[in-house]
Amino acid sequence: MLDALITSKTRIKLLLKFFLNSNNRDYLRSLESEFGDSSNSIRQELNKLEAAGLLLSNSNGNKKIFNANIKHPLFPEINSILMKFTGLDQLLIHVINQLGDLNEVYLIGDLGRGIDSELIDLVFVGNINREYLNKLIEKSEKHIKKKIRYVLYSIQEFSIKKNKIISPHDLLLWKVN
Repeated sequence: MLDALITSKTRIKLLLKFFLNSNNRDYLRSLESEFGDSSNSIRQELNKLEAAGLLLSNSNGNKKIFNANIKHPLFPEINSILMKFTGLDQLLIHVINQLGDLNEVYLIGDLGRGIDSELIDLVFVGNINREYLNKLIEKSEKHIKKKIRYVLYSIQEFSIKKNKIISPHDLLLWKVN
């Protein structure tokens, strides 16, 4: 779907990397090995996105580190499109909003790092009926046509293990107010 609107596969990968999870930061050589694309094509797309104000950069030694410009007026819209493209919007509607005593939900794994994947890895934190969650997950998998893998922690267990479970690349999808 997205490739019909944006013909550059490298640009799609960059948008996923930086706009799905705005915490992601990376540099050219790392992106080259992650994407398996040439450094020249990645550099051209990074420069275009930076010139448009969608990406910001700063220097760290001899590395130019890029990240999303969350203050750009198009950031929310791009993020919303990517949530739809990955199926995360439907996951929020059909699973997360249906669960009762839920504190937090994290997107981890490849998708959390901004790499398109057919597998969605989630961490649920709360006191949730696992049987009901399994039913919701099963329905959502059919709807979004992706597999969902999850782990469930109680609030107490998660507070003890959070630093071992959640990395800076993981995305907090939902949190109770």
